[in-house]
Amino acid sequence: MADIAAEIVLFDGFDELDAVGPYEVLRNGARAGASLETRLVSLAETDLVRASHDLRLEPDGTLGEPDLLLVPGGGWTTEGGVRAAVEDGALPEAVRERYDDGATIASVCTGAMVLSAAGILEGRPAATHPVAVDDLAATAATVVDERVVDDGDVVTAGGVTSGIDLALWLLEREFGVEIAEAVAAEMAHERRGDVFESS
Repeated sequence: MADIAAEIVLFDGFDELDAVGPYEVLRNGARAGASLETRLVSLAETDLVRASHDLRLEPDGTLGEPDLLLVPGGGWTTEGGVRAAVEDGALPEAVRERYDDGATIASVCTGAMVLSAAGILEGRPAATHPVAVDDLAATAATVVDERVVDDGDVVTAGGVTSGIDLALWLLEREFGVEIAEAVAAEMAHERRGDVFESS
């Protein structure tokens, strides 16, 4: 059994790379020796989830009780996606429940707005996509202009491709730099930017 169970929650209108990028990093991390299991999940049972660019993905199941829950972004400035998820309230509530149960919560891109709606960014540093910076700054969060912001049990990343750097950072933080660097090399990814650590 894996030491860390990670789940990436999918919802209609999520940005493909926000979820698939970290998924590939974390799955490659497990192949490189990290004791980690990663699943794509949805809030309710469904055969397919449609992403913002019409990619359709079949979740592995419904949201469980992960050690790490990652929320992608997508759709903050349009109908659907994160905006609809925040207005609906079910996803922020589920995120808050997992956070209260001790899970580490991560977000990519405008997924930070879900974390904000869940009430877990109050007084904390966080990153998001440039299109949502003003909206996030209008909440109780402190917006930090970095690709990855690590505040312990909440880790956020800026726009889209920064999710790859976030996942690599989580591998480094939890399993060591050698595994993270091996995965980055395998994926031919040059890590960008320093990680902002609050402590």
